[in-house]
Amino acid sequence: MSGADTPRIGKEYYDSSDYFEGDADHLQDMESAFQRYRIRKVLEIHEPGPGDRVADLGCGWGTFDFVLAPRVREVVGIDFSEKSIELCRRRLANTDFKNVRFLCADGGDTGLPEASFDLVLAADLYEHLYPEDSRRVTEEAFRILRPGGRFSVWTPHRGHLLEHLKNNDILLKRDVSHVDYKSMARLRDLLEDAGFEVERAYYAESHLPGLRQVERALQGFVPLLRRRIAMLGRKTHGGSAGSSRGASGAGQGEG
Repeated sequence: MSGADTPRIGKEYYDSSDYFEGDADHLQDMESAFQRYRIRKVLEIHEPGPGDRVADLGCGWGTFDFVLAPRVREVVGIDFSEKSIELCRRRLANTDFKNVRFLCADGGDTGLPEASFDLVLAADLYEHLYPEDSRRVTEEAFRILRPGGRFSVWTPHRGHLLEHLKNNDILLKRDVSHVDYKSMARLRDLLEDAGFEVERAYYAESHLPGLRQVERALQGFVPLLRRRIAMLGRKTHGGSAGSSRGASGAGQGEG
C-alpha cells in the first residue's frame, strides 16, 4: 500500500522507467521455468476454447496473447503503458498471427464493446492496482464479458514467505510496482460486488522445486506457504456491474 508521501505508481512510471527493459528475462522468455509454470497454472484456472474471444487486461509483455493465439478465435491485449503496447506490437510483427491485437487503454475503461468476450484474463495485475482502480477494472471485466463468460484472476499472496522477505528487502528486492496486494477474501468481494459468481478460488504453489512440494502439502494449514491466489468468476446474467450485491464502495500486469 502507498503512504501519503509515496509517489503514485501509474502510467508514467511504466512509460518512463526501465520496467520493461530491466531485469525481466524470465518474463520475456516463454520457455523459462517461471513462464512455463505461470502459463500452465493460469490456464488451469480456465482454458478457453477455439471459438472464444479473450481480453487480456494488463497484458504486459503479451505472454498470454501469444500463447492463446493458436488456440482461440481472437485475443486482445490491453495495457495502459505505451511501452508495453509498443513492445507487444513489435513482437506481433514477427509472427503470422492475424487474430491478435493490442490496445493501449485503461483497464478500467477499455472502450471495448459490451458483452463481447468469452474470457477476461487478469494475470499478475491486481497487485499493481490501487483499491479504486481494482474496483473499476473488475467492473469493466464484467461489462465486456458476455453472459456466461469467465473472469480468470491470478495474483501473489502477500502472506507467503517470499513476499514477506521481498516487502522487507530481506535477501530479495521489493517490487515498488506491487502497490496493493489482495487477500483471498478481498478479491472474492471485488468479484462478487461487480456481479460475478465465484466458481473457483484456491491457493497455488510456486514454481521452485522443493518448496513447491512443501507448499502443496502444507498450504492448507500454513499461510506462509500460500504462494498465489487463483480465482475464477462467472458472469451469470447480462445486468450491469455491481448488480448482484450492490455497487461496491488499470493498469499493469506480469510482475
